[in-house]
Amino acid sequence: MENKMFCFQCQETAKGTGCTLRGVCGKLPETSRWMDLLLSVVRGVGTIYDALLAKGAAADIAVDDFIVDALFATITNANFDDDALLAKVDKGLAIKHRLLDEASRLGVALPKYHEVEWGGEKADYQAEGDRETVLRNSDEDVRSLKELTVLGLKGMAAYYEHAARLGFRDESIIRFMASALSAVSDPAATVDTLLPVVLTTGKYGVDVMALLDKANTTAYGHPEITKVNIGVGKRPGILISGHDLHDIEDLLEQTQGTGIDVYTHGEMLPAHYYPKLKKYSHLVGNYGNAWWKQKEEFAHFNGPIVFTTNCIVPPAPNANYKDRVFTSNSTGYPGWKHIKTSADGHKDFSEVIEMARHCQAPEEIEQGEIVGGFAHNQVFALADKIVEAVKSGAIRKFVVMGGCDGRMKSRNYYADFAKALPSDVVILTSGCAKYKYNKLQLGDINGIPRVLDAGQCNDSYSWAVVALKLKEIFGAADINDLPIAFNIAWYEQKAVIVLLALLSLGVKNIHIGPTLPAFVSPAVLKVLQDNFGLGTISTVEDDIQNMIMV
Repeated sequence: MENKMFCFQCQETAKGTGCTLRGVCGKLPETSRWMDLLLSVVRGVGTIYDALLAKGAAADIAVDDFIVDALFATITNANFDDDALLAKVDKGLAIKHRLLDEASRLGVALPKYHEVEWGGEKADYQAEGDRETVLRNSDEDVRSLKELTVLGLKGMAAYYEHAARLGFRDESIIRFMASALSAVSDPAATVDTLLPVVLTTGKYGVDVMALLDKANTTAYGHPEITKVNIGVGKRPGILISGHDLHDIEDLLEQTQGTGIDVYTHGEMLPAHYYPKLKKYSHLVGNYGNAWWKQKEEFAHFNGPIVFTTNCIVPPAPNANYKDRVFTSNSTGYPGWKHIKTSADGHKDFSEVIEMARHCQAPEEIEQGEIVGGFAHNQVFALADKIVEAVKSGAIRKFVVMGGCDGRMKSRNYYADFAKALPSDVVILTSGCAKYKYNKLQLGDINGIPRVLDAGQCNDSYSWAVVALKLKEIFGAADINDLPIAFNIAWYEQKAVIVLLALLSLGVKNIHIGPTLPAFVSPAVLKVLQDNFGLGTISTVEDDIQNMIMV
């Protein structure tokens, strides 16, 4: 196999152009090839499924789940396991052939796209993976819009999977995903036909985040103001990372009374905010920071580590923790044990628990507490206090600083920006970007903390709900008339769907950074700038002047 690849789906792609030899995420060319192959298969499945649904065929939950899993597995830092990816390819091809048979039986005409007509022979796997799929388009603007759609769909799939695991589904979201995959597969697609697809992706991004919000709050209650310990106890521990609340509930239930503590990591921090999960006394704290620090932090944890979703950073060959990491759901890594979901929707963590019994307690890497739990329901409970603070001038402005954290030095901008904000500005945050400033001592305004953490990246939905509520309270004609600025850190696909969702709600003048996405062409960027005022970060001083002081 030729040792090359092309990937530009995350912010760390080499100098903003793309990774061609090995991903900075650690992804190897072979893995990139099988991801592209899986994307080709899911586009074929989506195209055929879209045609069948348009002719009145019944929804098929197996097809729904494959589309979601295939897209989620190709998200940045989710799955590095070639065998796992190829197993998904095989599964997808079996589904594709079944759908082809159904289309033939029902007399449904199918588009003559390559993804539909490719037979799926194993001998052709390498060649199909090397076609670079979406990237084969010579027109950079068409390519840009297709890639923007696919990356948005990946983020949408991640959120949909979490909701579905809690029993919440919405067939209209799946129908859109299938139609969007069909639109991307169309070799005759143009800028004019694709731009509406991109914008509609944002609309369904709002829908999927609303669905997940309903799933999480129905299952676990509304997040509430919570102080979270960032120190450690004296008992053995299990560290659980990622976004899947169903998994941490299973783990907490199975570790209850065992003498083993559970710690959250990264995007799992907001589990502490939910009443039903808070009741477990052995959920003792959050260990560490954002995903990119895991190599150094995992080395000190001592106990087993469970990834429920991205973000995985490949360990060094001599890492002392590499033999005690487990994956689940759409994640995978060569040599790590994968915990499957049983027929009843739960997971058996007995092997993880047994390993933890023989481990030492975590080493302390920091002390203290952080405060979170400010999702929309909790903010509404403080509405009178917040409105009064705005009317009195005690709060000048809110700035939404959601999105992703990352390891590039340019991301220090967000910590510097937070520290330099005037003392009458409140930060609304969600996602792992918060780790740049949620441990700073920024104080409060009339008892309202200056950093209000709603939760995971999908909880960016809360800030849309809050903004719409403030629009109603203040009688504003437009959401953009509110004293709210948006300074979003992007890294990968979940931030892309959040951005598209905000655009679909009519939010304008959003700033993104620390660099522009490599997959957005100059012409597509100009469309976003002209229609939505999309901007990029500059210096801390200039951005505070332009975003906050106006």
